[in-house]
Amino acid sequence: MGDAAERRKRIMAALKAAFPLTVPIMAGFLFLGISYGMYMAEAGFSFIYLLVMASVIFGGSLEFAVCGMLLSPFAPAATFCISFAVQARHIFYDIAQLDKYRNAGWMKPYLIFGMCDETFSILASTDAPEGIDQRWFMFWVTLLDQLYWVGGAGIGGILGSNLPFSTEGISFVMCALFVVILLEQVMKEDDHVPVLVGVICSVASLALFGPDSFMMPALLAITAILSVRSMREPGQEGLHLHAGRLFSRSRIQGRQEQ
Repeated sequence: MGDAAERRKRIMAALKAAFPLTVPIMAGFLFLGISYGMYMAEAGFSFIYLLVMASVIFGGSLEFAVCGMLLSPFAPAATFCISFAVQARHIFYDIAQLDKYRNAGWMKPYLIFGMCDETFSILASTDAPEGIDQRWFMFWVTLLDQLYWVGGAGIGGILGSNLPFSTEGISFVMCALFVVILLEQVMKEDDHVPVLVGVICSVASLALFGPDSFMMPALLAITAILSVRSMREPGQEGLHLHAGRLFSRSRIQGRQEQ
């Protein structure tokens, strides 16, 4: 009994330490999640369907895009490429967290799955307070952030299905979301070449292949151009080398600790 009570106390202490850090994320995720749920409901998807998508995909911008892809003609290759392009940054988030995740035990697969921009920003910059179990602290930060998103999506799905007025036009939220993401990147980064490459390749692909088939050629062209630029630019190693170095460093540190 004593061990069980101590374990519960340790788990609850980690929850109390994690929750205040996630409150700002809760505000943002609830708003975006409600918008997503209403968008899915307006598109004709059932409450269960959108709830499962919010839980399993757990990638806000990707989930908005997936809604449109599900309503389009079946195109698995394009769907994979778009999904990978949108969410590939999470691979590097998890690589950067390998040291912290090494002793996470059964939590490790979930911590990797539940990684998102906001969760990474907390876990990469904040360790558990003194006396708090680091594993449970990471677990609660990850789980709380996901619950905020899934809960917001569920609320939005209920509202979208039961509001007494039409929600037609709510799909503008997806366009607005990607415009805001683009503007944030433009303002944050000094190098605007990737944005210009993306715009030019997308417009050219749209003109050449039409609105139903332009996405795949555009993604391939953008990836090829930026990869060549990254390899040729002096002082730039490229993401693949940087990620490989991080992974190798974590492996070496792990062996030294053993």
